[in-house]
Amino acid sequence: MTPPKNKPKYDTKRAWGEARALMWAHRRSVGIGLVLMLISRASGFVLPYSTKMVLDEVLPSRDVRLLGWIALAGLGATLVQALTGFALSQVVSVAAQQAIAKLREEVQGHLIRLPVRYFDSTKSGVLVSRVMTDPEGIRNLIGTGLIQLTGGILSALGAFGVLLYLNWRMTLAAVVPLVAFSAGMSIAFKRLRPIFRERSVIQSEVTGRLTETLGGIRLIKVYTAEEREKAVFGEGVQRLFRNIAKTITGTSLTGTLGFAVVGVIGVITMYQGGADVIAGRMTLGSLITFVIFIAMVTAPLVQVASIGTQITEAFAGLDRIRELRDMATEDQEDASKQDVPSVVGRVEFDDVSFEYEPGVPVLQHVSFVAPAGTTTALVGSSGSGKSTLISLIMAFAQPQQGRILVDGTAVSDLKLRDYRRHLGVVMQDNFLFDGTVKDNIAFTKPGATDEEVMAVAKIANAHDFIMGFPQQYDTIVGERGVKLSGGQRQRVAIARAILADPRVLILDEATSSLDSESEHLIQEGLRRLRAGRTTFVIAHRLSTITSADQILVLEKGQIVERGSHQELLALGGRYRDLYNRQYQLEQDQFINPGEEIAATG
Repeated sequence: MTPPKNKPKYDTKRAWGEARALMWAHRRSVGIGLVLMLISRASGFVLPYSTKMVLDEVLPSRDVRLLGWIALAGLGATLVQALTGFALSQVVSVAAQQAIAKLREEVQGHLIRLPVRYFDSTKSGVLVSRVMTDPEGIRNLIGTGLIQLTGGILSALGAFGVLLYLNWRMTLAAVVPLVAFSAGMSIAFKRLRPIFRERSVIQSEVTGRLTETLGGIRLIKVYTAEEREKAVFGEGVQRLFRNIAKTITGTSLTGTLGFAVVGVIGVITMYQGGADVIAGRMTLGSLITFVIFIAMVTAPLVQVASIGTQITEAFAGLDRIRELRDMATEDQEDASKQDVPSVVGRVEFDDVSFEYEPGVPVLQHVSFVAPAGTTTALVGSSGSGKSTLISLIMAFAQPQQGRILVDGTAVSDLKLRDYRRHLGVVMQDNFLFDGTVKDNIAFTKPGATDEEVMAVAKIANAHDFIMGFPQQYDTIVGERGVKLSGGQRQRVAIARAILADPRVLILDEATSSLDSESEHLIQEGLRRLRAGRTTFVIAHRLSTITSADQILVLEKGQIVERGSHQELLALGGRYRDLYNRQYQLEQDQFINPGEEIAATG
């Protein structure tokens, strides 16, 4: 987990534009909040000004009746202030949470439509942070933060007018430290914003590492790597701590500056006000009222330190969300592409070359045709390019050279959402959601009936073991299907693919987690499934692909042999070598232990 090297650019104008758009979207709640805030702040003026009337008019004249009216006015204003304050909090807090929920939905909706290459290069914890954490800050734009800031400024302006009326000389003297304080706040917030942004990056990296650690807990325990993971996570946590310490220092300095300003203004008020009262230029009631109203000016400005920090943090979150939302989604890339109402299933690779990193080829000049309804098997050593070829068929990436055509049209010219509706996939790493067995099988066909689910489960040889569970098809499989064995997860995934009824079927090590008996039982089902569909098979057991229409042997990203099983055996090349070695290995694995002992005895 290393800090980013490139310093991002901050578009403050665009950030404010986004803030205005958010507030406009919730203008009703924000408008009600502003009205309530104005009523609350206006009510707050009654009690301080009543002090002047009591000292300068009631006490000298001993007018008890006027005193009663002033007391009632103060009580009424206090009640209004309390009620509007409560209503304000309710209205804007709900609006803020609605905005956060909507933004999370929008960010998640945009995120899952990004190309697969983005997910290949970004940790899942970082993505979770983008969706769940970054939108949190906008509560300070739509919620009480920005409204309190606005209310504080308006209150300060109103109180400033009263101060000018009471003693304009003393008011102007107090303005100087306030201007200095405002300038200091502007500089502080400008410097804090990149620190808050960096915090979001670090936090997402730390979250990402923690997610990986928890996901790989079994591997960590097997290799006793707890201390190593603790050290890696601890390093990230310390980076986060150092970042937070910087923001604490910055906000503490702004708070200290605020208190210093209040102290300076207090000294000015005490000295100048005392002198004016002694000289008869100001009454005692006016001086006390001035002190109260000067507090109403300085207090909101001091609060700006904390509220402004919250808004700065919100802008940092908007910066990161904007980066994500500026990325083109597959839907946006599809806008000018062809619809795919149906697929026959002819797939052709025309001189395709591909590399993940420049200068490191994974596929080189691959050309072949898979006629509609046929089965093409891919074999070769690890790293030969089999999975990459399958990934290109699924349009998870685009080749740097050549074309991949489906029914004569380049995949790059097809709308991916339309095209992928005709695909069925059983991957080597079968992912199951934390739900019921039925939900996972029906994932490819929402609303499938129980009969349909059971029918495909029987083809995949999954029905019997599912019925053995106490809850049968309503059994919860756990996160990533952890409550099922590897073979059970594999068969559920196969049933899921069968239910999709695809035109192009991809089996990437589809029987790798099955024992020989289970594999034998589903082979006939898979053969029936392949009928009429264009199928691509990657199999580590060559005995499972003998019925393929064509077999492509890949080595170092190139097709070195092609043909049927019998043709390749007769050729006596790389495929024959792989087949003989695997056949001997399987024979060694299935020797009867009793016979072996007798032979050695």
